[in-house]
Amino acid sequence: MRNALDVLEERGFVEQITHREELRELLDKESVSFYTGFDATAPSLTMGHLVPIMCALHLYRAGHRPIMVMGGGTTMIGDPSGRTEMRQLLTPETIAKNVEKFHEQFSRFFNFQDGSALMANNADWLLDLNFMEFMREIGRHFSVNRMLTMEAYKSRLEAGLTFLEFSYLLIQSYDFLELFRRYNCRLQVGGSDQWSNIIGGCELIRRAEGASAYGLTLTLLTTAAGTKMGKTSAGTVWLDPEMTSPYEFYQHLRNVDDADVEQRLALFTLLPMEEVRRLSALEGSEINKAKEILAFEVTKFVHGEEEAVKAQEAARAVFSGAGAHENMPSTTLPKALFADGMDIVSLLAEVNLVSSRSEARRLIDQGGITLDQERVESIDRVVTLEDFTGNELIIRKGKKVYHRVVVQ
Repeated sequence: MRNALDVLEERGFVEQITHREELRELLDKESVSFYTGFDATAPSLTMGHLVPIMCALHLYRAGHRPIMVMGGGTTMIGDPSGRTEMRQLLTPETIAKNVEKFHEQFSRFFNFQDGSALMANNADWLLDLNFMEFMREIGRHFSVNRMLTMEAYKSRLEAGLTFLEFSYLLIQSYDFLELFRRYNCRLQVGGSDQWSNIIGGCELIRRAEGASAYGLTLTLLTTAAGTKMGKTSAGTVWLDPEMTSPYEFYQHLRNVDDADVEQRLALFTLLPMEEVRRLSALEGSEINKAKEILAFEVTKFVHGEEEAVKAQEAARAVFSGAGAHENMPSTTLPKALFADGMDIVSLLAEVNLVSSRSEARRLIDQGGITLDQERVESIDRVVTLEDFTGNELIIRKGKKVYHRVVVQ
């Protein structure tokens, strides 16, 4: 079997490694427990989280033991990494609910029943910490001067940095130490914005236990605009089917830029790299075959094969010009709403195609809204029952987003 690190590097997961050759040798000679952490700042994981999930899955398939750590404790503080301002503090009740959702989602991908994978919540060891004991044991190992040179802190000094956020490095480093003590965890995997936190944990284990620990950071998935794909980006793609339907999830992947096909296939699927390269080398309209495979494989992984088939059939029906499909995202509204007509701006807001009325106006002004085959020319357009074919009306937003409105 190939070394797991070689697989990760070939597929483009790896951004940085603390001690590459030592880690590669360790992964060769024994089953290594490793962890990746997820602060519970939202009620669902996002498509961006698929990068650490798939990385963990490759290590898991190579015989190593993943520890998926829920941030029930660290979410109480909020990680300042990559932030221009302090995160909104969530209530303990909200965090607990979010952790439950994460647990449910991770259980689709890993077997937590037989011990080959573990689920942990850092609230179990963080919430009851004695402050004075923690500072005596852990705080003495950290240099404030060095911490202030780290990008996560340095970029926030002028705007303002609370001690609450400043302590995050110590808390995450302590997570790694605690996991080392409990499960002999030797490796932490995280996004490239976590490099300082990961280094802190490796050094804490060395100082407190005299043992070697390793860190590996991952390529950050970015949007077309080059910003980190996550919960704060407009158009977030969630793994929860109630927040992003399987059809919308499929469509997002089906519509990726041609230049991103190879990266997404390598990171988000388990297809052999020979197949990834073959598909991504397709040119012209043929590249759409690769995008269909990407969309189907990832939707199947996240939502199951049945939902992937439904999403694919719905997408093909729309793009072939066959019209609506039962699995297209739909909203059912009472006929009475259209008896005297509904203005187009209100309709777009009603079916959640826009986040604000100003966005609706901008889209219409730019010619980005179509009712069936008719472009909406004015924000004064009123939609009546006469616009419906039978009891259905298809709204297209831009070139790729479709929504079916059904009246009854």
